[in-house]
Amino acid sequence: MTSTASRLAPLGLAALLGAAGVLHFTAPKYFDPLVPRQLPGDARAWTYGSGVAELACAAAVALPATRRAGALASAALFVAVFPGNVKMAKDWSGRGTALRTLGYARLPLQVPLVRWALKVRREA
Repeated sequence: MTSTASRLAPLGLAALLGAAGVLHFTAPKYFDPLVPRQLPGDARAWTYGSGVAELACAAAVALPATRRAGALASAALFVAVFPGNVKMAKDWSGRGTALRTLGYARLPLQVPLVRWALKVRREA
């Protein structure tokens, strides 16, 4: 028997990814500074591209027929954006205590996100 949490996990993951994807378009100035300087091209293009990727993953996870692939893509996306979180933590290391704490607190949060996506894949 499937628990309620297991049934809701894909929808929660899809909602999180969808909200993040929308934010990349509605508040791109927040995400632009997270783009590592080593990436070629304009930071805004990477911001929009990652927003598209998050929206695509959200849609794929939401649909049972594409859930397995979408969840795997989501796990990969969470790993792919990790360098941006590291950049943010480094950039915010000289800021006030609250921002510095937020910057570093985001780093270990990627682990449960990846695990969540892989669990959704496994249970799809």
